[in-house]
Amino acid sequence: MELIQNYVKSFSQYLIKVCLIGAIAVWVFLGMGGTPESWASIDDDRLDGNIFVVYAGNGSLVPAKATLMDSLTRKMPTVLVFYLDDSRDCKQFAIIVSRIQEFYGRAANILPISVDGIPVKQQYTPQEVGFYYTGGIPQTVILDQEGKVVFDQKGQVKYEDVDDVLRQVFDLLPRSESVQLKRRSVNEFNDELVEQ
Repeated sequence: MELIQNYVKSFSQYLIKVCLIGAIAVWVFLGMGGTPESWASIDDDRLDGNIFVVYAGNGSLVPAKATLMDSLTRKMPTVLVFYLDDSRDCKQFAIIVSRIQEFYGRAANILPISVDGIPVKQQYTPQEVGFYYTGGIPQTVILDQEGKVVFDQKGQVKYEDVDDVLRQVFDLLPRSESVQLKRRSVNEFNDELVEQ
């Protein structure tokens, strides 16, 4: 009887050790032993995921709810933004694109276009996004209601530059005659506009 009790006791201790080691291994494997810092960075050319979700906090931009053909058919002003998810400049510009959508998203179609998704062809028609892409990222193209290019610029453009053009397209008052808005920081990437 004593032999059986000793066997049960040693087996119980062994089982406890195995469970403890297993729990520690699971804890470390799941990263509970110290959460590593995030690898995503707005200051590099590494792919971190969709830039509009990760850096602009705006998953509603992609996939776009309309196409260029929809915009042209409906005679709706369109903002084409050519980008790559693994470009530092595009990551930083994603915040501006989100701001453009915030103010003009109901009146204009904001179409982020990943240049990797543009079909390679010799020639494009004006109804295809490839027609407007000129080889740099980010690139912003604004089409008015008639489909005429009224703005085409590469690189990170200021929100105010795009806003000025869209104010002309929509026949709005110039910014100097509008209500002054001041930015209030919401987080490190996004701002919120409030009246001064």
